[in-house]
Amino acid sequence: MTPKSLLRAAFDAALEAAQPENCLPGFLPGAPRGRTVAIGAGKAAAAMALALDHHWERELTGVVVTATGHGLRCPRIEVLEAAHPVPSDAGERAAREMLRRVSGLGPDDLVICLLSGGGSALMSLPAHGLASSEKQAITRELLRSGAAISEINCVRRHLSSIKGGRLGVACSPARLVTLAISDVPGDDPVDIASGPTVADPTTCADALAILDRRDIAAPNHVRDALSGGRWESVQPGDPRLARAEYRLVATPQQSLDAAAAMAREQGVTPLVLSDRVEGEARAVGREMAAIALAVAHGTGPARAPCLLLSGGETTVTVRSGGRGGRNVEFLLSFGIALGPAANIHAIACDTDGVDGTEPIAGAVWAPDTLERAGQLGLEPKAFLDANDAHSFFGALGDGVVTGPTRTNVNDFRAILVLPVQ
Repeated sequence: MTPKSLLRAAFDAALEAAQPENCLPGFLPGAPRGRTVAIGAGKAAAAMALALDHHWERELTGVVVTATGHGLRCPRIEVLEAAHPVPSDAGERAAREMLRRVSGLGPDDLVICLLSGGGSALMSLPAHGLASSEKQAITRELLRSGAAISEINCVRRHLSSIKGGRLGVACSPARLVTLAISDVPGDDPVDIASGPTVADPTTCADALAILDRRDIAAPNHVRDALSGGRWESVQPGDPRLARAEYRLVATPQQSLDAAAAMAREQGVTPLVLSDRVEGEARAVGREMAAIALAVAHGTGPARAPCLLLSGGETTVTVRSGGRGGRNVEFLLSFGIALGPAANIHAIACDTDGVDGTEPIAGAVWAPDTLERAGQLGLEPKAFLDANDAHSFFGALGDGVVTGPTRTNVNDFRAILVLPVQ
């Protein structure tokens, strides 16, 4: 197996571990005496709905929303599509339809909520008095600001009429079981799709502090509502969530473990560094390059041949008109810091198949990448400074295109360090 094919096989193993058909059936609840209604949102929502439909033997209805192009035909559950990562009118209509479907359920009924990464934007219903255009503008600024996903989702919860436990309250008094695929560092349910079915320990004051810290422009009435606590989310201990359960069916760590198992089968020692790496993508790239070089020189945390694995969610502070993409920005920064190392290869991809807003999962790095770039007259640092790594790797033909994977456990990075010949 070539270095490039081994890296791609590691990525594919990570994706396979997080496919709903493989991970969801074992977490299904028992059937209720009454009705079963499925709702949900996220990049994996359509595949999760199809897996539920395949394995649920009783009566079933429902609706889920996924990203445009990620839909599937599902016999008993309606699959809607909406824009991502900025909320759209389609996402608002989907949220309203979910609330309609769970309205009027009784204690003998069951709601199965299917959540995955991307659900925050796809299931969008602005808080009372907040215009959709205002929420969209704030979201765009947050995404470009370099804010951590936990910060972005805190703001989202407090600008919403469905997140931050509100959807869970709408399901009461029915039993509610949430099945989630985690895409967030630490797997905190409050951050997966902005926690629509769980209580929220953060407050309006926390959301306002994030807007101030990240210098996000917001209309005065938004700031007034937050400072006055008028858009407070559902707080811990709320009795309306007493019958709500939460089950993680797939996590970034499980996907990294699957990639590690594949590496062992190929005689390569894996080392999972962390499943919760955060920070500026370019800074993380420099740090990972230092670790890879230490391994290559015999002073690192593992011996070559080894595969350094990590996940999480880095950020990109966009300062120019580039195409963004945190995985390719990580990889380009990594390669620049690495230099012409003849025995180090790498891949960095988003597991949903979309890095940033591009229909490209990520890219690969090889020992000859810098040389080939020079032959084409490409200046790596100029592309990095322009937040335009997608164009750099595209010109080299080194982008990784998967199409919609219909799952999402966030960033996947694998660095293959081979012995020096």
